[in-house]
Order: sequence, then structure tokens, then C-alpha cells
Amino acid sequence: MAISALDSKLYGSLLTTSRITELFSDASHVRHLLKVEAALARAQAKLGVIPVAAAQSIVAAAQTLPLDLEALRLGIEHDGFPVIELVRQLREHVGLAAAFVHFGATTQDIMDSALVLQIRQVLELLETDLKALIKSLSSLASRHRNTIMVGRTHSQQALPITFGLKVTGWIAPLLRHHTRLQELKPRVLVVQFGGAVGTLASLDDLGLSVQAGLAQELGLHLPVMPWHTQRDSILELAGWLSMHSSSLGKMAQDILLMAQSEIAELRETGDTTRGGSSTMPQKSNPITSELILMAARLNASLLSSLHNAAVQEHERGTHGWQVEWLALPQMMAFTAGALEKSLHLSQSLVVNETRMLEHVKASNGLMLAEPLSLALAKHMPPNEAKELVKTWVAKALEQKQNLIQLARAHTEIPVDWAKLSENQYLGSSQTLIERVLEKAKEII
Repeated sequence: MAISALDSKLYGSLLTTSRITELFSDASHVRHLLKVEAALARAQAKLGVIPVAAAQSIVAAAQTLPLDLEALRLGIEHDGFPVIELVRQLREHVGLAAAFVHFGATTQDIMDSALVLQIRQVLELLETDLKALIKSLSSLASRHRNTIMVGRTHSQQALPITFGLKVTGWIAPLLRHHTRLQELKPRVLVVQFGGAVGTLASLDDLGLSVQAGLAQELGLHLPVMPWHTQRDSILELAGWLSMHSSSLGKMAQDILLMAQSEIAELRETGDTTRGGSSTMPQKSNPITSELILMAARLNASLLSSLHNAAVQEHERGTHGWQVEWLALPQMMAFTAGALEKSLHLSQSLVVNETRMLEHVKASNGLMLAEPLSLALAKHMPPNEAKELVKTWVAKALEQKQNLIQLARAHTEIPVDWAKLSENQYLGSSQTLIERVLEKAKEII
């Protein structure tokens, strides 16, 4: 297996998407670096910092430069960064404009700004898939808003719910993630330009103007000041990625549990050949849910590494920045993969309504212990009502009887027995479902 499974031709497609793989390829990374160098030249030419002709040469070379990737690799091995060798190659191709390449910038300015450009593309892809997932899950919730099933707490049968309510429980955090995404974009999609120590001293009194011009050229927001060792916005993005993948993981965990052979309320797909076993023909493993959960677990761990990386030294850090190079792209890749797989799940999920109803009936009325206690409490002290129901529950379990039938046979209290049924004890489920679906419509 490759050192990074994301780079593996065999395993990569399990973990992320082809779009993300391409976006974070070496060629794409270098194209973004060159895009920043070209934008810097254009911004400086507009301000008279460098000659217009020099900027034109730099922009043209940045678009057509025949990259020597092996030289870049050796340069990175020698210097620790790609920009020094890349700038050398760029200068070789601009003739007299060579002195104006990378003028007033530092390596981290170029690399951070290029990263932000890549982040912007990733967020566009994620937002598109997030909206599609919300739309697909909304359709699923609407179809099953009246499908009765067992609600479980601590993995035990608790009270009746509908499958539609469970699905809206998957949707609700996604709506919040969409809101958070809109809020964090202005803080994350910010240009980086500060020179060696963030003072822009090499550009005299034009430094801030060049910074603003570069931001405009790249379509990025302008920071209050250079953020070389201020990594809170990167952390905010990482936190969002982890939260997002965790919410997808919660959905996947529910599906895994409901797809267990003994439960069989859901199947990931109608394709019974998917997720097969090498030795057990009867198996159809929930591999998609497993991969989504894996992404959630990995992102939670990677988030910790980025929190550690954010503690950086003075005006330019030592090693924390490099930790980001490894951790952040992986988090974006895992989130994209989990989101794409979640969308596929939402569209292919097979819901076994009959099995759900069987489990409700098999509870033998025990899920109605709470409403039975409440009904009795209208005629006696609540604590006495609860103790009485506890006695009946024990007897129902021992004798394998239906709780409501047993209770009805053992009391003459005028309880409205018609209301003591699972489909009558759903509380505000329909209103809650409608709230989530209405909120989803604002996004999709």
C-alpha cells in the first residue's frame, strides 16, 4: 500500500473523490503557486511597484512555464519548500523581468495564499454536495414521516418514533454546518501577504496597497494583518470539517446498527452483491457506512494534530506549518469522500417498513410504559402510578404478555385505552419534521 492511502490507485477511491485528488495533485499545487505569483505581479504593476512589461512577462510565463518537477522535488529536499526552486525556474523564463518575480514576498505568502485558493475550490465542491445531501435526505424524511419504528436510547427500546423523525435528526446538523460554512468563509478565504516578518517593509509605504491589490486579483478577503503564525482560521476550517464528518458518521452509525442481521430495518442498497464476503455468501456488508465512519474517526484525530500545530513561534514558525501540509488536505479529502458516500447512501437506502413495524409489535407494549404511567397519574399520585406500572412491566416480561392488555385486565381506573398505542404517542414529531424540512427548503 502507498504511504498515504489517499495516493493509492487501489485504495484512494474508497477514501476521497477524484475531484479532490486532482485538486491536491502536485501539478495542481504548483499551478496555484504560479497563480499567486502572477496575481502579485499584476497587482504590483497596477501600483507602479514593478514595470507593466515585467508583469506581463511574469504572467505569461506563469501560464506557460514548462515545469521541471524533478528539479522542484530536489529543491524541496534541499530547501524544505517548493517556492525557492519554482521562483528560480520562473525567473529563467522571463528574461529582464527576473528581478521583479516574487518581489517583496516571502515563501509563506505564496504557499498560504495558494492553499486558500485550493480551500475555496474544496468548499465549493463540499457545499454543492452538502446541498444535494440535504435535498436527498429531505425527500427520504418526507416519504417516511409516518413510518413507525422503535426509538432507542442506550441501544435499548425506549419510545416509538417515525423513521422520518430519525432522518430529520440526520439533516438538522447539516443545516447548521451549512450556516457555519457561510460564516467562516470570510475568515478563512483570506489572502496572505506580509513579507519576511509580516511588516511589508520591503515595499515601503506601498505594502498594504500591494496586499489589497493581491487580494482583489485573487478574489480573496483582506486580513486585518498578515497571519503567518496566527492559524486560528485554519483551525476553524478544520473544526468545521471534523464536525461535518462527525455528523455524517452519526448517520452512518445509525445505518450500521439498523442494518445488523438481527435488526434488518435498513440495507445500504438493493444490490445484494455489494459488500460481499470472500467466504460467507450470505453476507452483504455495510461498507459505505464503514468508510464514512472511518472518515469521521480520522478527522477527529487529525483535528488534534492541527490544534498542536497552531502553537507557532514568533513571527514565522518552525514545524507547525508543515504539519498543516499533511493534516489539512487529508481532512478535506476525507470529508469530501464521506459526503459523496453519504449522498450515495441517501439515494440507495432500502427501508424495511415491515421489519420496523415488527419490532414495534414485538416490544409487547413495553414502549408505552411512560404514557401508561402518565394516564394513571391523572387518578393517583404520580409516584404510585409509576410503581404500579413497574410491577406490571415485570409481570409482562415474565409472562411474555402485552403490557397494555395486562394493565387493562388488572385495573378499573378509567384510562382512555384507545390512546395507548404506539402511533398515538409520537408527541410533536410531525411538527419537528416539518420544521427541519422547511429550514432545508431555504438551502436547497
